[in-house]
Amino acid sequence: MYQFSGRLKTLAIAFMVLGALGVALGFYNAPKTLEDAKEIMANQSAHGAHGNDHGETKHVEETHTEKKEDAHAEDNHSEENSHSEVIVEEVHGDSHSEGESHSEEVIEVKEVDEVHAEKLDTHASDNAHGTSHDDAHAEHVFHQLQNRPWAALYVALIFFLGVTLLVLAFYAIQRVAQAGWSIVLFRVMEAITANLLPVSLILIAVLVASFMHMNHLFSWMTEGTFTPGHENYDPIVDGKSGWINAPWWMIRSVFYLFVWNAYRWFIRRNSIKEDTAENISTYKKNYNVSVIFLFLFMITESMAVWDWIMGLDPHWFSTLFGWYVLATFLVSAVTTITFVTIYLRSKGYLPKVNDSHIHDLAKFMFGFSVFWTYLWFAQFMLIWYADIPEETTYYAMRFNEYKGLFLGMVVMNFVFPILLLINSDFKSIPWFVVMGGIVILAGHYVDVFVMIMPATVGAQWAIGIPEIGAILFFLGLLIWTTFSAFAKADPVAKGNPFLGESEHFHYYNIEHRGEDADAHH
Repeated sequence: MYQFSGRLKTLAIAFMVLGALGVALGFYNAPKTLEDAKEIMANQSAHGAHGNDHGETKHVEETHTEKKEDAHAEDNHSEENSHSEVIVEEVHGDSHSEGESHSEEVIEVKEVDEVHAEKLDTHASDNAHGTSHDDAHAEHVFHQLQNRPWAALYVALIFFLGVTLLVLAFYAIQRVAQAGWSIVLFRVMEAITANLLPVSLILIAVLVASFMHMNHLFSWMTEGTFTPGHENYDPIVDGKSGWINAPWWMIRSVFYLFVWNAYRWFIRRNSIKEDTAENISTYKKNYNVSVIFLFLFMITESMAVWDWIMGLDPHWFSTLFGWYVLATFLVSAVTTITFVTIYLRSKGYLPKVNDSHIHDLAKFMFGFSVFWTYLWFAQFMLIWYADIPEETTYYAMRFNEYKGLFLGMVVMNFVFPILLLINSDFKSIPWFVVMGGIVILAGHYVDVFVMIMPATVGAQWAIGIPEIGAILFFLGLLIWTTFSAFAKADPVAKGNPFLGESEHFHYYNIEHRGEDADAHH
């Protein structure tokens, strides 16, 4: 039996503590008032910080333009005054020379004064409009800066939840497909899915905070969004109110998490029962429940993605988005399984796992990376080519403010895995697979980052203390839950009827390939 080592426990606790402190510091440093936000904006403008927002730059240009217009208006004002004097003098002169009445002279002067007063009113109105624009912009940036620690926490939370969930789905696929090669990896997959419950509880807490208006992650929750006549009324979002409304959104979220956690609890308990079962009835029950789960998973996963990620951009939509996010988490999940397997094998706790198992895991990493790239290109190319404003706005924001990350993740998630893992021999070398896996996980974290951050913090993004802290916290939590769960059961799923095939997978893989080649000749 595996023993959760004290050194690994210490590492997990250290990650969680440091991560929690980093996230807490992010909340502490977030602006508390509008004046704090204005001061931060001024500092950003003065020092040319990376966080300087594109909209803020535009605002500075607008302010500069307004100042030019003010100067121009003052020149016009002085010209009007002199022009008024000239007109008055001319009127006086003409009246004396031509003998016009004094009343006509007064009328002419009055008309000039009225024109001048009207222009002054317009100038004052423009100044008031500029002040109002400044305040509105500052309030917008204030909400973005307040969102940053929430968004940093949310990105890491969604990423680790998605990875854990897709490990569970991949495990269910192995059961339904009655795959023989992966049985010796069952306990690894079951252990990783132990992380599902704690991250689900944390997600519920964050969603409740959004529901209670403790953050501004979901713009459609702003007061007045669904109220015609209100200054915040949004007719596009109101048209989706049958789906996007806070109570129904919260009920759906709880339902998704309940279904996933219920299956995980059931399958883990019954998988351990298989070890001592006298017949295959438990195995059949696990098979049937896994079929039902996969059916529900394919529906709930897409709906959850709409609610928790696409819902951050309520005007935007994509019929491919659910599959795209699925591919992101799937390749990350297989990579996580590979990492844990390689570590436990190196410690001698998975003696039945051989190079052929690592090779097949690496093949899935390679294949799902290609699948992700296909979906990324299909979604991006079709939306960009069609050039429909409601769709292209999603990519326009990411190109303007996140271009380096947006294009960089394509290299990390496609080019690098292709070059590294396309060679079949390299897929059986653990350190080579780990090196590629680190880049894949980092690339798909950036992918989730680019999905969430533009809609929540706009151009006020950074990768700093709260972002790194959130990653460390959930990484520590994953390590703790995974290895704690692995230590509570036999490392080998002894009761599975396909265990023998899995244990001899290497021999089937090598010998049968040679036999097939001989038969062909």
